Amino acid sequence: EVQLVESGGGLVQPGGSLRLSCAVSGIPFKRYDMSWVRQRPGKTQEWVASITAGSDIKWYADPVKGRFTVSRDNANNMVYMQMDDLETDDTGVYYCATSRYTDHSEGSQGTQVTVSS
Repeated sequence: EVQLVESGGGLVQPGGSLRLSCAVSGIPFKRYDMSWVRQRPGKTQEWVASITAGSDIKWYADPVKGRFTVSRDNANNMVYMQMDDLETDDTGVYYCATSRYTDHSEGSQGTQVTVSS
């Protein structure tokens, strides 16, 4: 059974940065594409970014392109998302997920990101 544990969220001012982490267990991690999904207040979950198993291809949703960077460490079963130039509209709960382009979390708790002055 897959286990996903997100961390790294917090309160940051507009223009600030955060680095999210996701620890993955229960699956052969290096074989899986991974994604980040978020749920902003009052909205449904939405896909944010994906990375292939070998890190050779990355995709980003238009609202975060150029500001967020997804990466992974296959030796330690970790996936990351560096978030720069954060905007108030980035506020929400962020989840990692074990497939490409998904817009659904997988039962994990997520990590809260709040961008506010």
